[in-house]
Amino acid sequence: MYYLGLDVGSSSVKAALVEAKTGKSILSVHEPENEMSINSLKNDWAEQDPNNWWKYSCLAIKRVCKQSNINPKKIISIGISYQMHGLVIVDKNGETVRDSIIWCDSRSVEIGNEAYIKLGKDKCMSHLLNSPGNFTASKLKWVKENEPGVYEKIYKYMLPGDFIAYKLSGEINTTRNGLSEGIIWDYKNNETANWLLDFYGIDSNLTPDIVDNFTKQGATNLKAAEETGLNIGVPITYRAGDQPNNALALNVFDNGEVAASGGTSGVIYSITNNINSNEPSRINHFAHVNYSDDNRSVGKLLCINGAGIQYRWLRNHSIGKSYEKMNEAASNIAVGSEGISVIPFGNGAERMLNNKNIGTHICNINLNQHSHGHLYRSSLEGIAFSFMYGMEILKNDNAQINVIRAGNDNLFRSKIFANTVSTLIGHEIEIYNTTGAFGAARASGIINNDLDSFRKKITMNDHVMTFLPLKNKSEYEDAYLRWKEDLQGILKNK
Repeated sequence: MYYLGLDVGSSSVKAALVEAKTGKSILSVHEPENEMSINSLKNDWAEQDPNNWWKYSCLAIKRVCKQSNINPKKIISIGISYQMHGLVIVDKNGETVRDSIIWCDSRSVEIGNEAYIKLGKDKCMSHLLNSPGNFTASKLKWVKENEPGVYEKIYKYMLPGDFIAYKLSGEINTTRNGLSEGIIWDYKNNETANWLLDFYGIDSNLTPDIVDNFTKQGATNLKAAEETGLNIGVPITYRAGDQPNNALALNVFDNGEVAASGGTSGVIYSITNNINSNEPSRINHFAHVNYSDDNRSVGKLLCINGAGIQYRWLRNHSIGKSYEKMNEAASNIAVGSEGISVIPFGNGAERMLNNKNIGTHICNINLNQHSHGHLYRSSLEGIAFSFMYGMEILKNDNAQINVIRAGNDNLFRSKIFANTVSTLIGHEIEIYNTTGAFGAARASGIINNDLDSFRKKITMNDHVMTFLPLKNKSEYEDAYLRWKEDLQGILKNK
C-alpha cells in the first residue's frame, strides 16, 4: 500500500509516492514538463487558473503511478502541500469566479498596511502575530473593493490546497494552519479572526468549515476517481502550505527545531510555543502543521532574498567553473577569506533589513592578494553570515534554536557554508534527502497527531549526515563580526 503526496506550486505540480509500511520514497514527478504560466495583467500582479492546478494534479498522479508501475488502487491516503497565501474563490456551484491571486502578487500591499495602522500594532501582533500585509485576507478585500460583481458571486474563499482537496472530495473546508497563512487566524482567542474580516467588510460566512490535520478531511468522490485513476473513498488526511510542509518533511515539529533551505533565496523556519512577537514585517508567523488546542505550535518564518543567487552569479561569470570546482578552490582559503566580506543582498529588497535594497557588495578586496578562491569562499561565508544574522533576529524575537535541519540540496551541499552556520550558531545541522511532495505523502499516514512513527521513518529513510560545530569558533566569530561591521556601514548610507 502507498501514500500519495501532492505539492502544488506556482511553477508545477509534483506528485510523489511513499511505501506505507516502511516510509520509503518511491518516485516523484512533476507536471507540466515546462513551467506553468503566470498571468500578469498589470505590474506586480500575478494570477493563475486554479483549474490548471487540478489538471496537472491529475496528470501527475497518473504518471507517477505509471512510471513506478504501481496500481493507483493501492493508494490509501493523500496529503497536500501548496503555494501559500493565494486566494481562490468559488460560487455556489463550486466553480471558480476568477483566477487565483497568488502568493507573489502585491496588489493588496497598501490595503494590509492601512489595516495595520488603523487596527494598531498591539491588536495585530497580540492576535494575528503579523501585519495583515499582502496576504489572503487583504487580497479578498481587494476583490471586494475593485470587483464588486465578482465578490457578490462568492460562496467560499479558499487557499490553493483547499481547492485541490475540494476537487478531490467535493467538500469545501480549510485548516487552522491554512487560515493562519492567510492571516485570518486569531492566536490569542484561538479562533478565526472574524474581527479582521469585519474590518474589511467581508462576510465571515465566506470562511469554509475548519478541519483538523492528521484526520480525515474528505475523501475522493466518483468524479475525482474518474479523473485521477484513484479509488473512490481515498481519505485526504493532511494539507499545509509549502514552507510549513517543508519543515514537516525535515522532521521539524517541536520548540527549538529549525528548518532551513538555501536555494536562490533562503528560508529559516523556527518552531516556537511562544506566541509573543514584536516583528510585524521582518518575520511572519504561521500555525504549524501540528497546531492544535493543546499544542500552540507556531512557525516563525524569516526569508533571505539574496542567498544562493550570489553563488550562482559567480559561477555564471567564472568561465568553465562548476560548483564543485568553486567549492574546491574555496576550501584552500582560510576562514574569514583573508579580510574579504561579501554582502550578498543583490536580489531585491530584504525584509530582514527593513525592506532596504542595498545590493551586493564585495568589501576589502586586495587586487594583489586575493584570488578567485577568496571570492568563492567569501561568498559562501557571506551567505552563511546572512543566515546567522537572520537567526539572531529570530532569537531576539523569542525563538529558541536547538537544532537545524535542511535538505540535501543547493547551499547545504557546501561544507564551508554548513560548517560556518553550525559553528556560529553552536548547534548541529542535520541534512535530509527529501522533498515537499514526499513529506506530504508521508504526513498523510499520520493518524490522530501520532508523530512518533512518522519521525522514525524520516530518520531511517532520509537522514544523510550531520554537521557538528567546529572547535575553532573564534575564527568564525571574528569574521562574522567584521562582516556585520561592513553591513552596518552600508546600511547607514541607505
